Amino acid sequence: MARTSSKKKAPAKGKAKKTQARRQALPVRIVVSSWRWFLRLMLVPPLLLLALIILFRFVNPPTTHTIWSEKQRLGTVDRQWVAIENMSVHVPRSIVAAEDANYCLHWGFDMAAIRDALDDGAQRGASTISQQTVKNVFLWQGRSWLRKALEGAITPVVEIVWPKKRILEVYLNVAEMDEGVFGIEAAAHRYFNTNPRDLTATQAARIAAVLPDPKRRDAANPTPWLRSRAASIADGAATIAVDGRADCFED
Repeated sequence: MARTSSKKKAPAKGKAKKTQARRQALPVRIVVSSWRWFLRLMLVPPLLLLALIILFRFVNPPTTHTIWSEKQRLGTVDRQWVAIENMSVHVPRSIVAAEDANYCLHWGFDMAAIRDALDDGAQRGASTISQQTVKNVFLWQGRSWLRKALEGAITPVVEIVWPKKRILEVYLNVAEMDEGVFGIEAAAHRYFNTNPRDLTATQAARIAAVLPDPKRRDAANPTPWLRSRAASIADGAATIAVDGRADCFED
């Protein structure tokens, strides 16, 4: 009987050890499972952003944070989408000449412009049209390291997914060109009571000249400085049309 009794106790002891081991392993499993779910959740925003980038390659962005916030402030905004094919050739040329003359030559960042800006003590900006498009469509206005970091991360992805012509088309339809006026269609009517297709080289250059400060500059009633700036932009637009720096959006 004693032998039988000792044999029955051995399995019970082994079972207890297994139970204790499982109890000890439970916190580890919980931690591992929690990290897995955390990593999955961390992947959700980038994947959603990538999906939006791919979507907006083919579908026009319905609004932006800036357009939405200005509509809340003003009550209404003026904006109509227009395809780049329905714009005067002077429009994209003038915008590129004014904002990013090397637009067709870089991959989202103009390193030469960045070096020049640093040499000037960062007194002037070096954001490309690609960066400004990313800021307008996917981010918000204002200066912060977080926004700049996100802009720097998203811009190369947009450059990969969108053709240069599409980036410029989106920019021309979301950029603020007067207070509450977004895009070249609304700007053409606001300033010159005409359509984007009919804008002259001078008119397109004047609209491009207001872009850095659209709330305080008026393309329809330009100051002497704005006239001079527009003339310089018109010359630059003619130059990039000749030297090939407009090829990426005029093919």
